[in-house]
Amino acid sequence: MELIKSVIDTLYYLLWGDIITIPLPGGSSLGLSLLVIILIPSGIYFTIRTRFLPFRMFPEMLRITMEKRNVADKDAISGVQALIVSTATRVGMGNLVGVVAAISAGGAGAVFWMWVIALLGSSTAFAEATLAQLHKEKDPLYGGFRGGPAYYIHHLFIRKGSKRKRSVIACLFALSGLICWCGISQVVGNSVSSAFENAFQIPPVFTTVFLVALAAVIVLRKHATVRVLDVMVPVMAVLYFGITIFVIVTNITLLPQVFSRIFQEAFGLRQAVAGGIGAVIMNGAKRGLFSNEAGSGSAPCAAAAADISHPAKEGLLQALGVFIDTIVICSCTAMLMLLTPEGLTSGLEGMDLLQTAMKYHLGEFGVIFIAVILWLFSFSTFIGILFYARSNIAYLFGDRWIFQTAYKILALVMLFVGGLAAYTFVWDLGDIGVGLMTIFNMIALIPLSSQAVNSLKDYQRIRAEEKNAGN
Repeated sequence: MELIKSVIDTLYYLLWGDIITIPLPGGSSLGLSLLVIILIPSGIYFTIRTRFLPFRMFPEMLRITMEKRNVADKDAISGVQALIVSTATRVGMGNLVGVVAAISAGGAGAVFWMWVIALLGSSTAFAEATLAQLHKEKDPLYGGFRGGPAYYIHHLFIRKGSKRKRSVIACLFALSGLICWCGISQVVGNSVSSAFENAFQIPPVFTTVFLVALAAVIVLRKHATVRVLDVMVPVMAVLYFGITIFVIVTNITLLPQVFSRIFQEAFGLRQAVAGGIGAVIMNGAKRGLFSNEAGSGSAPCAAAAADISHPAKEGLLQALGVFIDTIVICSCTAMLMLLTPEGLTSGLEGMDLLQTAMKYHLGEFGVIFIAVILWLFSFSTFIGILFYARSNIAYLFGDRWIFQTAYKILALVMLFVGGLAAYTFVWDLGDIGVGLMTIFNMIALIPLSSQAVNSLKDYQRIRAEEKNAGN
């Protein structure tokens, strides 16, 4: 066990630890992890190659969500449904405790850097989702389509007509994803049982049994996942956004002060003197990358399943998903935190800090509300990751129900174990898995980027012709 823990700790440090440290004025330093070194330059690269897509194409992203859902295959999902599945997994613990941790460690300025990372990540999300659409294939088990990074990595390294059935890099990506999602399953179980114990004094065993039973009913049925998320995700997002708007309106006079604090601390007007500007930037960057998942290759597993008229349309929808995750939902948590007097939250961290802030704004109802929202966020994440797992399992083990069902049962077991006890080293599997996925995904994403850019140009040409015809 000690050997396994040592290996996990070493991998975690290599992926998320500061492998390069840059000294800054005022005695501060900027620590760069391998994932930050990979994802931030990639985000800048894709933003430039797509000609600043998040800004230029934002109205088009919104327009596509309003389009009528035309799905030719009754078993396939629409582009918007694929966006809902990916939003379900993006909107999770990172949007609650992750944002709290970023602000605790890096101050209010960390929020600004989360926004920057989201805008860069939108372009990366577009590229990987568009490639997933371009390289998707028919799904003989579930119907509709399947795909994702394992499939476009395969097509990059194995030429058509080759006798090789699998690519090593594609297999490593698929395996990393399955490891990651097992780790996340345990985090979900522990987070929900802990929140319900704090809010309602319900023993973890009762919460866990109910959670696993409900999850089993959904994930072990062939087509229940998307139908459940279609209802859950809009409801939880609207509820959380609505409560935040209420809190902002009731504290409207403090809003200029909050934004002033965010921008002042973002550029280190206070932190540079104290030597903390590096912490501000890196905490915002790391939490932003972990929350929106752009570049990790998770969301393309859902994007590939969409039956949509043009690959770039799904890319634009997934770019919008990053905006929803970080600019909207993460900002909601930040506002709830920053509109709370600092004296009430000093010395607190994690869920205790967030529950204290909610109690300040909404009384005991706030504590109950945040527990319920955490359950919705976490539960939808669990359902969503099992949708992601489908294509990776199929790539590794072929089209056999026994392997699909076995992984679902394994995830349910991890959900149960996590609900009863917290094993930190297993939690780190989620972080390691997403880190390895990102590395293997990026190996293919940069070389194949021209396909995504060309698809965007083709889509823009079609849209221009439609507008001219309409005139």
